[in-house]
Amino acid sequence: MKEKLEALVLQMIDQEIGFEDACVEFERRFIRKVLEKVNGNKSKAALTLGIHRNTLSRKIGELGLDHQPRRRRRPRR
Repeated sequence: MKEKLEALVLQMIDQEIGFEDACVEFERRFIRKVLEKVNGNKSKAALTLGIHRNTLSRKIGELGLDHQPRRRRRPRR
């Protein structure tokens, strides 16, 4: 895992991606994947991330994630 991260960091440096942009993009993708894993449950996602649920909600808004879980439709009778 560390080797993959090291290679990614080097690629980002070579592509002249700034530190702030790299951090924001990492945070956006990390949070999105955790939300997908817990099917959009913000309480579970916050617990997994080790942050307060309110902090997660604020970050979702700041990062433009507005994740809505996919709901199964009930068959019509």
